[in-house]
Amino acid sequence: MQDIGSEQSMLTARIIGAVCGALVSFAYMMPKGAREAGARAVAGIVSGLVFGAPAGLALAEWMGVSAMLLPGETLLMGSAAASLGAWWVLGALTRIADRVGRGPGGKQ
Repeated sequence: MQDIGSEQSMLTARIIGAVCGALVSFAYMMPKGAREAGARAVAGIVSGLVFGAPAGLALAEWMGVSAMLLPGETLLMGSAAASLGAWWVLGALTRIADRVGRGPGGKQ
């Protein structure tokens, strides 16, 4: 049975990875407003927390480094990647929706 300290460190790794993934995303695709920034940040952090472990395992296997990484590093990497991915997807969908809404039949 694992002790509570290791569970706490795994949760900390997930949180740090998810927040860092969201912060790095600001450098590449800035939100247009506070509402979009809030929605994308929440979605990025939640997806990093939820999908951090499977994403980290998949990335580590794909890169061939799974034997070299500690569990915390795998979680950190996966959480950051999942958060970054969610940020980009929501940003792209927002921009696509904006363009479609401004088309010939769109109201704005």
